[in-house]
Amino acid sequence: MSFDIALPAVVSLITIAIVLLYPKFRTKIESLFEDKKFSVLDAVFLVIAMGVMVTVIVLIPEQVIQILFLGAYSFVLFLFTYIAVERMHLAVLPPITFLALYFSNFWGSLSSTLFAVIFVISISVYVGSLFSWTTVLVFAALITVMDVIQVIGTKFMGEAADKVMGLQLPVAIQVPMFPIIGEAILGLGDLFLAGLLSIQISRKYNVWAGIMSAISIGIAFFIFEILAIYVRLHTYFPATIVVVCGWLLGFGLFHLIRRKGSS
Repeated sequence: MSFDIALPAVVSLITIAIVLLYPKFRTKIESLFEDKKFSVLDAVFLVIAMGVMVTVIVLIPEQVIQILFLGAYSFVLFLFTYIAVERMHLAVLPPITFLALYFSNFWGSLSSTLFAVIFVISISVYVGSLFSWTTVLVFAALITVMDVIQVIGTKFMGEAADKVMGLQLPVAIQVPMFPIIGEAILGLGDLFLAGLLSIQISRKYNVWAGIMSAISIGIAFFIFEILAIYVRLHTYFPATIVVVCGWLLGFGLFHLIRRKGSS
C-alpha cells in the first residue's frame, strides 16, 4: 500500500507549534486588541473577503500580486517580531531578511516553505484571540463551503494558487513525500484553519486538547493522501474538508477519553 507520512507529520507539528506558542503571546496580543472579538457577522465578512480575494488574484497582474503580498508579509513579520521582542531595531530584521532572500538567487522551494511556516504560525497566533468558540465554528463552516465552491465550482482557487506559486511567494508548504516519491503541496489557508480550530479547543479545555486536535488533523491528512493516491487524484482538492474532519475526530476522541477518565 502506498502512503505518505511526511505531510501529515509536518501539518501536525506546525499546528502543535501554534497551540504551544499561543499562550506565550496571548496576554500581549489581547492587550493590543483591547480584548476585542470578532462577531459572527465579522466572521461572515471575513470569509466573503477571502473568497473575493481569490477571484481578484486570478484577474489582476502578477506584479500587483507580488507587491501586495510582499508588503503584507513583511508587515506581519515585523509586527509579530515586535510583539515578541519589543525592540524596533530587532523587529525590522526578519522582513529585511525575507525580502533580501526573496530577491536573491538563494530563494527556492525550501526557503519559500520555511517562510510560509513562519507566516502561518505568526498570523494564527496573532489573530487567534480575535475568535471565540462560536465565531471560529461559523468561520470554519463558511470557509469550507467557500473552499469547495472556489476549488470545484469556479476553479479559481487552483488558478490563483498556480499564479502566486509561479511567483515563488510563500503561500504554501511544499513537502517531499515519504516513503513514496513525490511532493505534497498544502496552502496556508488550510494550515491557518487548523491552527485556529486547535487554538480554540485548547482555550476551551486545555493544551492537551489542542495537541490532540493537531495530531488528529495530521491523521486525517494521512488517510486522505492514501485515498488520493489510490484514486490517482492529480488536481486541487478543498483541503479544508480534511482539516475540519480531522478536528472533529480530535474533538470526539478528547471527549471520549475525558469521559472514560471521569468514570
